[in-house]
Amino acid sequence: MSETKIALVTGANKGVGYEIAAGLGALGHRVGVGARDEARRASAVEKLRAAGVDAFGVPLDVTDDQSVTEAAELIERQAGRLDVLVNNAGISGEMGPGWVQDPTTLDLDVVRKVMETNVIGVIRVTNAMLPLLRRSASPRIVNASSTVGSVTWQADPNVDVGPIMAAYAPTKSYLNAVTVQYARQFAGTNILINAACPGLVATDFTGGYGRPPQEAAATAIRLATLPDDGPTGSFFNDEGVIPW
Repeated sequence: MSETKIALVTGANKGVGYEIAAGLGALGHRVGVGARDEARRASAVEKLRAAGVDAFGVPLDVTDDQSVTEAAELIERQAGRLDVLVNNAGISGEMGPGWVQDPTTLDLDVVRKVMETNVIGVIRVTNAMLPLLRRSASPRIVNASSTVGSVTWQADPNVDVGPIMAAYAPTKSYLNAVTVQYARQFAGTNILINAACPGLVATDFTGGYGRPPQEAAATAIRLATLPDDGPTGSFFNDEGVIPW
């Protein structure tokens, strides 16, 4: 089997996901660019290849069972295994004025939609890819979270965690909890799983406000390339461990 590590990054056609794919590719990984939109996916693959990355497109809608199953089958054909899974795809859901999601007026359909992508989608993709990850000598899973998912910080009036986001923030708290449950299940195996916060990033997600995506991708890339004695079941940003 090839020594080249195989990675899949969901939501990799733009923003932080694209930069994670580019960073892993620069380290020598062969990278599957997971994305729903065919044109954007093809454009990202072309751009990555032009930069010297061994990239291939993976049609992938994390909210669709069949799409995820077919993505796993494609990676099986393309590479036969998976060494790195970065669950980067995520949505914020509809926002009110001031980028606020008021819990007292929240549309439950918005909650369901955000949960389907940010939590259920991660579980769906992770479980579909597990048979391929188990074939790796050092499988790594990184879940893209956010400091807004830190219940400790959210409850601390002395910590600035931004506006109230009653749909989005709890999905990241749930994702963090799910990450811990996976880590417990993987105890005693070679699978390391962690959550990563990229910080406030200048992407479509934030309306272009924040730091460069390339800089924001660093934590996820580090966690995707941890040594075998690296941490698992933890939550990180650039500065270190974030409290749950």
